[in-house]
Amino acid sequence: MKDIISLSVIVPFYNEEKFLESSITRLLKLDIVKQIILVDDCSEDDSYLIGERLVNQNNKILITKTNKNLGKGGAVKVGLEKVTSTHVIVHDADLEYFPEDISEMFEAVSTEKENLVLGSRTIGTKKRKNLYFYTYFGNKIFTLLFSILNNYKVSDIASCYWLVKVESLKEINISEKGFGIEVEVLSKFIKRKIDIIEVPIKYEARSYEDGKKIKLKDGIQIFLKILKYSKLNTFI
Repeated sequence: MKDIISLSVIVPFYNEEKFLESSITRLLKLDIVKQIILVDDCSEDDSYLIGERLVNQNNKILITKTNKNLGKGGAVKVGLEKVTSTHVIVHDADLEYFPEDISEMFEAVSTEKENLVLGSRTIGTKKRKNLYFYTYFGNKIFTLLFSILNNYKVSDIASCYWLVKVESLKEINISEKGFGIEVEVLSKFIKRKIDIIEVPIKYEARSYEDGKKIKLKDGIQIFLKILKYSKLNTFI
């Protein structure tokens, strides 16, 4: 029954000239991927030129660019307008995530009942490498808070890997422009009573020296977004 669904990958990036080509090369190894949409969020390095070269080498890839630096959520929204498949997943342009896990997530998609497939970096026994205790511990605390406020248990709210039906993602009308997009998407799907299926994934954190972008201010924003989109807030 999986032949009735198809998969696109949105790759938002900002100043990723060091990793972009390797990241996309990994994605191209997946036969299940119909389309790869690169979204340059106004990079100041050679990322866009690298992306254009990749487009010329493979007809599965297309590239677009934001008019100004919007943040991850804004870039995802731009990419979403280019999707031609039934389902979509977001893949960060660094090398923290492993695209082979997408195949397992794709297998978890139900063709009978709508669901959101979430890649979890905390369940199962897959190999993970965390460099910073405060980001690891902070995610644990935020995930617990999110689960309590939404009365729905999840294990990893900050994972960039969530595989969903394109139509449903468009219907929730994403408003977050930054890293809060993950919280917004999960919260709105829970409110719509759409099941979240968690699949273990691998993870290898990169350092700030290698371009890791999430900072303390982003953590504070994520906390505020958990409160904003929780079930307790009936106005959203």
